[in-house]
Amino acid sequence: MMETVSRTSPLFDFDREERKALGVFCGMDEAGRGPLAGDVYAAAVIFDDDLYIEGLDDSKKLTEKKREALFDEITERATAYCIASVSVEEIERINILNAAMLAMKRACEGLSVKPDWGIADGNRTPQLDIPVKSFVKGDGISASIAAASVLAKVTRDRYMIKMAEKYPQWQFERHKGYGTKLHYEMLDKYGASPIHRESFLKKYYAAKQK
Repeated sequence: MMETVSRTSPLFDFDREERKALGVFCGMDEAGRGPLAGDVYAAAVIFDDDLYIEGLDDSKKLTEKKREALFDEITERATAYCIASVSVEEIERINILNAAMLAMKRACEGLSVKPDWGIADGNRTPQLDIPVKSFVKGDGISASIAAASVLAKVTRDRYMIKMAEKYPQWQFERHKGYGTKLHYEMLDKYGASPIHRESFLKKYYAAKQK
């Protein structure tokens, strides 16, 4: 894919306008707030102004094959990127929303280039020592946030596949920890694994007891 400023998209146009106002900024997004099991991941990405990556979009709109291809291109061509996680134990201690914010904070603070600003997907922002703006559905607005969504999603999916090797009964490679019919069937059969978020299962267990 050739790098050229003449090739662009609304997501990259948005970032260029933001850079005019903010200077160097990172886009941040998380993956794994909803699942019943596993760590939550986040990524932070800084792009140069003249960068364009064909097909970059919100990770939820992309196929697994496309996300994997974009992961390689983003990590090769970004000015800086960092991927971070928050463990199940931390999620249970501080709740999933705070854990997602902490993952984004860790990702931003792990960048090799310090940004002047951060922009984050959603309606909440992590506590950083730089200003941060949030954008609802930002992964469909900003190229940097979309890139962060791809890095976080791919890394978390890879992690869940590794967990499937460790805990094969729950078939994490098939549902990635989300509350699918298969996942609930495995919970009914085997109970919770060491990487399940017990706080996420309380309503399910309570409903079963009725």
